[in-house]
Amino acid sequence: MRIAMFTNTYLPHVGGVARSVKTLEDECRKRGHEVCVIAPESDMAEECPDVLRVPAIQNFNGSDFSVRLPSLNLISDFLEEFQPDIIHSHHPFLLGDSGLREAWKVRMPIVFTHHTLYERYTHYVPLDSDALKRVAIQLATEYCNLCSKIIAPSDSVAHLLVERGVTTPIEAIPTGIDTAAFAAADGGAFRELHRIPEDAAIIGHVGRLAEEKNLRYLTEAVKAALARHPEAWFVLVGDGPEKQAMIDLIGSDRIVAPGSLHGADLANAYASMDVFVFASQSETQGMVLAEAMAAGVPVVALDGPGVREIMKDGENGTMLAGDAPVEQYAEALHRILSDHDFRSRCAEGASTTAAEYDRDVTTDRIISLYEELVAAAAHERAEDFTLWDRVLNGIGVEWDLTVAKLAAVAAVVTATPATEAKID
Repeated sequence: MRIAMFTNTYLPHVGGVARSVKTLEDECRKRGHEVCVIAPESDMAEECPDVLRVPAIQNFNGSDFSVRLPSLNLISDFLEEFQPDIIHSHHPFLLGDSGLREAWKVRMPIVFTHHTLYERYTHYVPLDSDALKRVAIQLATEYCNLCSKIIAPSDSVAHLLVERGVTTPIEAIPTGIDTAAFAAADGGAFRELHRIPEDAAIIGHVGRLAEEKNLRYLTEAVKAALARHPEAWFVLVGDGPEKQAMIDLIGSDRIVAPGSLHGADLANAYASMDVFVFASQSETQGMVLAEAMAAGVPVVALDGPGVREIMKDGENGTMLAGDAPVEQYAEALHRILSDHDFRSRCAEGASTTAAEYDRDVTTDRIISLYEELVAAAAHERAEDFTLWDRVLNGIGVEWDLTVAKLAAVAAVVTATPATEAKID
């Protein structure tokens, strides 16, 4: 099977979607499938024949996000040579639109993974407002209804999409992780590299350090825990605009912030931790939580979408109410650092939970979904499909994309069922 993936974020970009795409790409290849990726250009990217880099404005408005620029026939020519059986889109705009166009022209199935709650990222766009958030919601909803199948990374998101009016079939499949690699990691090597005492208790966090991740809240809780536990250190893995502010707020020399890590270095960082802390409420899945748990690290987190699916309060860590005050979070952190028996039980429970997110399990589910759609498309596609059919289909998709965008713009002034639906 030949699979074409369209994504607005891809390595070396640091973030959950980029890592998710790369994991799925690698796993599909291991199973003998051919994969190509269409992604924005990046100054730091290595050339790869299977990756088409399209012209883009990099680091749009100070973010890590790229905005593609028009590139006449570049994508069409690339796919004409690759001849995909199915397209997998990872965003509902920009290159997501391109993927939809290419799929519709030749009646090819297209899968869309709704990775992100896009309305929680509109602060990267000038003139951010509630109206713009409604546009983002409506745009993603309309896009879903133009695709063949939707993958939601959690049950929370799948339920939300139905509430928003998505009628395309939805399947909840989380992003898979390499549980064996995290379980076999060497936390001692990370401690030695960064000169952290062997007997130190390490509080850790991994992620993109950006505003929407509720990081000031998290940092205040960690600062309180460090003050209460002089033997504790904080390991902060990741980069982003909030990194320096977090370091400054901690105000301690018991912090290690190595930037973004990958592969064995990332796994070793997780394995060095005694507890993983997380406070984001903008997630669609608990990917970093699964990685931490695979390394046998219990978690302290706030209840929220994508988090509640993986957290089992008292079994693999502690999950607090989404609106819990910082003091309560700090107290939960104090408990897990102080109660060694509780921490040990939660560490065992974390390893058990992580097995459900193994990449072999999740990739098999996605491959089965691909095969089902490709088989159905082959049965339905007419043998006398002509160039004229392709032209008509191209016109049809442009019309439907225009209607979708007009519906999104209308949401500026009028609330819709999609914009009224909320995720708890």
